[in-house]
Amino acid sequence: MSEQIIIAATAFAGLGLVALIALRGWQGWLTLKEHELDRSANRFAEIEQGPGSGAARIEIADLKERIRKLEAIANGVDL
Repeated sequence: MSEQIIIAATAFAGLGLVALIALRGWQGWLTLKEHELDRSANRFAEIEQGPGSGAARIEIADLKERIRKLEAIANGVDL
């Protein structure tokens, strides 16, 4: 009977350890995604600030160029 209790306690402790490791990994993944969202929100805020930011102007010009190329592809025009 005592062997069964030891095995059960060891299995329970192992399961608890695996659950704690999985929870820690989940929290780390959520933190990573939160940082990615913050970074992308900051980039969009920079674009919306207007002509004051040179990097935002460059990014807007790049996006307009991509749109122009996609429209040309959609119309069947070779670039």
